[in-house]
Amino acid sequence: MTLQRMDNVAIVVDDLDAAVAFFTELGMELEGRAQIEGLYADRTVGLDGVRSSIAMMRTPDGHSKLELTKFHAPAPSEAEPRNPPPNTLGLHRVMFAVDDIDDTIARLRAHGAELLGEVAQYENVFRLCNLRGPAGIIVALAEQIG
Repeated sequence: MTLQRMDNVAIVVDDLDAAVAFFTELGMELEGRAQIEGLYADRTVGLDGVRSSIAMMRTPDGHSKLELTKFHAPAPSEAEPRNPPPNTLGLHRVMFAVDDIDDTIARLRAHGAELLGEVAQYENVFRLCNLRGPAGIIVALAEQIG
């Protein structure tokens, strides 16, 4: 057997509507929403009494997806520290290619995004930055310039 594809990356958020608005502003499309609960959810996640709401977001090309999840039960646990630095072990960030990094940053700031560091240029190829997005995740942006 071989790997077929990566279906999605899941992000647990505390405000599902705000996260959907953030990723919609970034340019992703809402594919659908669902309520998840029941024995299959408990078994899949490894928790008892799972009740959650999800929103599936996809990139315009249809190849990449984010599953935004809001747990109603059991209550979500807080990561320590709340906004871990970029060198924390585990999932580091999610990166998106954009046409205009400055415009994207401006639009996402209206949805609470904070720039970590500054926009930097890698040779004559990319302009790059990291933003703190919903639920404290790091969202990286890359604009190809060369």
